[in-house]
Amino acid sequence: MHPMMPAMLLELRIRGYAVLDDVTLRLGPGLTVLTGETGAGKSIVVGALSLLLGEKASADTIRSGEASAVVEAVFDIAGRADLVGRLDALGFRAEDGLLILRREVQAEGRNRAWVGDAPATASAVWEIGSSLVDLHGQHEHQRLLARDEQREVLDEFAGVIDEARAVRRLHRRAVDLAAELESLEAHQRDLQARADFLRFQLREIDEARLEPDEEGALLEETRRLEHAEELATSADRLHDTLYGSDDAVATRLAEARDTLRRLVEVDPGLEDSVNRLDEIYHQAADLGRILGDYASSVEHDPARLEQIAVRRDLLFRLKRKYGPDYEDVLETARRCRSELEELDRAVEDRSELEQTLNEARDLLRSKAGALSRARAEAATVLSRELEKVLPELGMPHGTFQVGLDPVREIGSGGAETVEFRVALNAGFEPRPLARVASGGELSRVMLALESLLAGVDRVPTLVFDEVDAGIGGVVAKGVAEKLVRVSEYHQVLVVTHLAQLASRARAHLRVEKGVSGGIAATSIVELEGEERVEEIARMLGGDPQSERSRDHARELLRAG
Repeated sequence: MHPMMPAMLLELRIRGYAVLDDVTLRLGPGLTVLTGETGAGKSIVVGALSLLLGEKASADTIRSGEASAVVEAVFDIAGRADLVGRLDALGFRAEDGLLILRREVQAEGRNRAWVGDAPATASAVWEIGSSLVDLHGQHEHQRLLARDEQREVLDEFAGVIDEARAVRRLHRRAVDLAAELESLEAHQRDLQARADFLRFQLREIDEARLEPDEEGALLEETRRLEHAEELATSADRLHDTLYGSDDAVATRLAEARDTLRRLVEVDPGLEDSVNRLDEIYHQAADLGRILGDYASSVEHDPARLEQIAVRRDLLFRLKRKYGPDYEDVLETARRCRSELEELDRAVEDRSELEQTLNEARDLLRSKAGALSRARAEAATVLSRELEKVLPELGMPHGTFQVGLDPVREIGSGGAETVEFRVALNAGFEPRPLARVASGGELSRVMLALESLLAGVDRVPTLVFDEVDAGIGGVVAKGVAEKLVRVSEYHQVLVVTHLAQLASRARAHLRVEKGVSGGIAATSIVELEGEERVEEIARMLGGDPQSERSRDHARELLRAG
């Protein structure tokens, strides 16, 4: 196998599917053929593999008397970091480089699938399986029939996979930037719609010139002004009691202090009491003077009281609109100011983002243009080379085109769609591959493609069914040559009835029809030595027991 293609299908096990009771195929690298009598069930093996890879399941495929049909495949992907990475992206793992895919169809119609030991959807199994096996024949899932796959194959052929990935990244960046710009513009529109209202709110609050804790200070001042006469009278009375009258507390404390000092002369132990009484005297005298000053300072100011009432009414109205609390009004002003500043920033951010988006789009256009030119050159070469191959495969009038159709807007795949088109009869316009009528013809077109793409197509296992339908002689030899060529780079499994093809295989499997438990059953055996000689002789159309037929078979095997 090619060093770039180390992965391959190691084992395929089929149980309870159609006429297959319990069959296990062990496969190796290179070309393997599957032969057998007509009606033995050769194509059923490919059908089972197709079921595993996502083809629609039906309870009708379950073998008579069985409760379910199970198809299981074991792949070696240890040398393919890209496949391991795809598994990781889907949430699955390969154990020791081995990947097991399994699908089960039950008689009551329930379908189940697994990747390794983990349950999975049939679509997940298909997504993984399509990276591992490409089926060519009358089956729903042929990878190269999809436009996206054709584009990727063309890019591989052109050697511009990295450039295509760069275009995909640039497109993703442009899409993300455009979405970011749209979001910013929507936010800016919302802010702009609110801007006049925000400015009105901010102006109304700013014009009030609010101060922190102003509400509490105004309330205190209101109380003082409303009780000015009571405060002045009471403070003056206290002044007289403590200090201002002849019988004031301070006067009597002074007299007591003088008496205590005389007692100290008799008993010095009372000195501390004199000091304490002296301190009390000074406190009473100071407090009396303070209250006297306070009584003198209290004013009855109706004008100031009215002014405060007006101010408190303004605060009340602001709290009712923006509150309920005074701090809420201040917070509203802060929020309005912040949103208006955000609007200013949004205008600046939008300008910068528009410039960044335009630069990203310019770069995308440049890279997509270069990719388009490389694709156009490769498309011409691929078309020319494929048309040389088609006659060798029994399609002498075959024409092939790689359609590059421009798209209105550059997408993740570039500036154009890619479509492989073919016409197999003279005078007909090329049509998409998927519309080729004959399964055999389609398989041979796919073989022609694979022979040219062998070194770049990264799907490791190729399966051909009906590739030899309706051909023989020189064409059969051409088909065999191409399959051998492809098998140098891929693991290839071919269902065939042609001895020329079977003789070129590295491994030869024969499908044999029999009976098990009174029900038709098919088995598969690997042929070697004389068994293979006998099978090739049978395929040549002679008597497989005659020495002449066997000699012819041996000659083919030696030539292969």
